[in-house]
Amino acid sequence: MTPPSLKSILAVDDTPANLHLLVEMLSAKGYRVRTAPNGERALATIHKELPDLILLDIMMPEMDGYEVCRRLKADERTQAIPIIFISALNESFDKITAFSVGGVDYITKPFYVEEVLARVQTHLKIKERMGLLQTQNLQLQEQNYELEAFASTVAHDLKNPLTNIFSSMEIIREFAPNLDEPMQKMILNSSNAAYKMSSISDELLLLASVRKEQVKIAPVNMGDVIPSVLERLKAQIEKYQPEIVTLTTWLAARGSAPWIEEIWANYLSNGLKYGGPPPRLELGSTAQADGTVKFWVRDNGKGLTPEQQAKLFTEFSQLDRIQGHGPGLSIVRRIAEKLGGQAGAESTLGQGSTFYFTLPTN
Repeated sequence: MTPPSLKSILAVDDTPANLHLLVEMLSAKGYRVRTAPNGERALATIHKELPDLILLDIMMPEMDGYEVCRRLKADERTQAIPIIFISALNESFDKITAFSVGGVDYITKPFYVEEVLARVQTHLKIKERMGLLQTQNLQLQEQNYELEAFASTVAHDLKNPLTNIFSSMEIIREFAPNLDEPMQKMILNSSNAAYKMSSISDELLLLASVRKEQVKIAPVNMGDVIPSVLERLKAQIEKYQPEIVTLTTWLAARGSAPWIEEIWANYLSNGLKYGGPPPRLELGSTAQADGTVKFWVRDNGKGLTPEQQAKLFTEFSQLDRIQGHGPGLSIVRRIAEKLGGQAGAESTLGQGSTFYFTLPTN
């Protein structure tokens, strides 16, 4: 903890004897103490030089301590300063009001030296640790932005080489019948790896854009979005031969159609891979009591344990070939939250899984 001598305390009281006593006991412990005899003088003194902590009398003429506290908490410059109220034992003291306007504690007159010093030290220590946590949080945010910028740059720079590799593999595959079986398998594996790397690059770029870009919210017609998603997943649908049950009429909601398409694409792609065999995917929408609409995909897969469900939407987690890989489901969560909704999953082992997201209706 910073030495007490570097900590500044403002004592506010309309009784000179009380101020003298506070100055005496706190100065003896190395604190730098300033005083103010009323609310107006206190505000002027505080804005001239911010103290680390304020001892504030409640019962003062013209402007009481509650009002002084309200003004300080309404000001961004002073709202973080801890305020300990002072009240005489024989005065009417409203603890609920004291805490609701922003006070962190209170002491009573006549003063007990040990109590005053203990409460002052405690709240200065809390303030110091809060400041340290805030600094660390800002540093972590800056590091996260740097990591996202790096990931986005790497993903962007990989796009062209990966596209060339994938195209080359496709050309080579045309001549696969003239090659032996191990060579054919090697070419197929290389082609699939290039495609997967390209998909992950696309997801990294989308992940960065979801954080940075401002989105225009508008009514969304799922009847238009779903066919677009199914066309996008045409190759996977041909591969897995699923049964897909969808609606002809969807509940109305608001969002961003391109981003919502990404959610459906992730959910349906997972259902195709991990449902089955063969996969059966049921799509639907349900009105919620909170005024949102819940959109969902129910599969006939093996289901997930509670532990696996807890990891589903964690960035870059992989559930040992169970469901979801890379940043896909993390993107779903970010998109849903940015659109004012939520994303999640409900699952029981042996009974499949339901992946859902919610959207507001207004």
